[in-house]
Amino acid sequence: MTQADKQYEFSEFSGEFVDDDVTVILRIYRSAGTYLDWTLEVLDEEGNTTVWNDTFVTDREAFEEFLATVRRNGIHTFSDQPVQRLH
Repeated sequence: MTQADKQYEFSEFSGEFVDDDVTVILRIYRSAGTYLDWTLEVLDEEGNTTVWNDTFVTDREAFEEFLATVRRNGIHTFSDQPVQRLH
């Protein structure tokens, strides 16, 4: 199975997030039909992506980590560096 063929389950926490006039797309997902940990990914307005190296046991933990990162570093942290991996 290629990466393009793989199906994902997206968390209800996924979607647009707006702060300080910056919009990002928040993706929290895992392989469909599994109980694997959740991956956290943020896409900025230019389509650049930030992916956390660590996965999360629950989608809520992933969402809380995203919020903590925004509080700590600001929403601009996702658009200041084109592609990055966190943690």
